[in-house]
Amino acid sequence: MLTKRIIPCLDVRDGKVVKGVHFVGIQEVGDPVELAKKYNDQRADELVFLDITATWQGRKTMVDVVRKVAEQVFIPLTVGGGISSIEQIRDLLSNGADKISLNSAALDHPELIEQAARAYGSSCVVLAIDAKKMPDGTWHCFKAGGRMDTGKDAIEWAKEGTRLGAGEILLTSMDADGTKQGFDLELCKAIKKEVHVPVIASGGCGKLEDFAQVFEEDAADAALAASLFHYDELSVMDVKEDLKRKGIEVR
Repeated sequence: MLTKRIIPCLDVRDGKVVKGVHFVGIQEVGDPVELAKKYNDQRADELVFLDITATWQGRKTMVDVVRKVAEQVFIPLTVGGGISSIEQIRDLLSNGADKISLNSAALDHPELIEQAARAYGSSCVVLAIDAKKMPDGTWHCFKAGGRMDTGKDAIEWAKEGTRLGAGEILLTSMDADGTKQGFDLELCKAIKKEVHVPVIASGGCGKLEDFAQVFEEDAADAALAASLFHYDELSVMDVKEDLKRKGIEVR
């Protein structure tokens, strides 16, 4: 069985790490370089860096900040936000990113997934899905930092994206985001059972038990959190020690 991964997330806006609830009410948390170093020291398995306003502001991901973060960590770094071309992907990978997260651009131009996977391998391509539950019980994909409903079914998009070459799915529940009420197990399970690649659960983690639950219910292969770690409510090592006690394999 694959070991489960614990992944802190840096949502970055204007060079600062921020956090909100349901993708709004954004507040500054700290410096991305300092936080990255903290999580590296805490033995996080990976780190996700998302430039959350790049797409809707129509600009590229902040390469200089990515480079500074990469210099402080010796764990895999996934970078996303505003990435819309193979040239940008090349630039970020050459400046310290290990994986690239594609969201809005992939929805608009699915061929970008295929191009990136062909050029750099599926293991470098993460399909980020921001999903929100609709009144009919389905989930829609949102883009532009959660601002725009694409009308696309999240489960079908996950299947299509992995067929095109995405090697992993970063699945964020917009309904759970920032609520600290626990991961969206229903959404995670619905996606995980339809794809053959690892699924990272994101959105809603609020306490130690939430990490164990998402793994015990086989809803994800990795768990991502932000606020809990940023505000030192828990450390990565706290989570790993608890999972080990519960018989869940971690690195």
